[in-house]
Amino acid sequence: MTLTQRKDLLVRLGNYMQGNSEGWQIAKRKAYLDNNWFIEQFVDLAIKNIVDHFLQPHQLDELAQRYNLPQEWALPKKVGIVMAGNIPLVGFHDFLCVFLSGHTALIKPSSKDEALIGHVVQQLHEWTPETSGTVAILPLLKGCDAYIATGSNNSGRYFEHYFAKYPHIIRRNRTSVAVLTGEETEGELEQLADDIHLYFGLGCRNVTKLYVPEGYDFVPLLDALRKYSNLGDHNKFKNNYDYQLAGHIINNRYYMTNGSILLVEDASPFAPISQVHYEFYKNAAEIADSLSENESIQCVTGRHHTPFGAAQVPGICDFADGVDTMEFLNKL
Repeated sequence: MTLTQRKDLLVRLGNYMQGNSEGWQIAKRKAYLDNNWFIEQFVDLAIKNIVDHFLQPHQLDELAQRYNLPQEWALPKKVGIVMAGNIPLVGFHDFLCVFLSGHTALIKPSSKDEALIGHVVQQLHEWTPETSGTVAILPLLKGCDAYIATGSNNSGRYFEHYFAKYPHIIRRNRTSVAVLTGEETEGELEQLADDIHLYFGLGCRNVTKLYVPEGYDFVPLLDALRKYSNLGDHNKFKNNYDYQLAGHIINNRYYMTNGSILLVEDASPFAPISQVHYEFYKNAAEIADSLSENESIQCVTGRHHTPFGAAQVPGICDFADGVDTMEFLNKL
């Protein structure tokens, strides 16, 4: 397939994904049955963001032109993609990059997010049988020329060992934080609530820690976070909230809550589901410097950083972990 054909097919896929075909709706329902964290609200949001920010013609043109992608590779490489399953279609950008680049995408999806990407690949095969030779879902990845693998810190060590002799990108646990000044508007705090709560906080771009100035008033923030109080009706989320709350009560640890989210002072940027950590600062510039050196931070939101509410809306040229996937693919 030529680059032009691949771009046209991705645009067609975007139009399909925002439609209501019976097969696509069945795949979305199956995604929830396979993984109850994938509620309809968040599946639809993930799809919308992919369509709006990855699959528009001008975006695909921009990516292709920026990296001077060839119409065809004389000898395309087989690229194995090990996908995570923490949020719906979280591995789609890796697939897009490999497919658009002209290499062959061999995908090992997570068991937690198999229905959606599986249907996407099946649809490509139905439209263009030729794609069966350029993208496939496989239970095991062997004989690839390069690998892109995303997982936990534990699985990352396994990937490093297993893929050591091949060109590879290995992604591990990451999370995101917010730097507040205390002067945020009600609207900005509601946007921060999106950064915290979307996908139940399971994404690496979800804000799980807040840096706040000394003397910060948490009441307006707690009020803004009520925007997602309905998540307390979700069984898995509520179980996590009750478990964390009980632990703080038993251990006599100070916490704040609005009834559906816990705020706890803690140095770790990683927080359990239903909980957000915070830390006081004296000098915002020092905080910014320390965060830029922290490899566990995916994204920083705030007035002088990524805007509030934009953490979960990366653009087509925003690469996870700051590793340029397209550059990696071009050098194979």
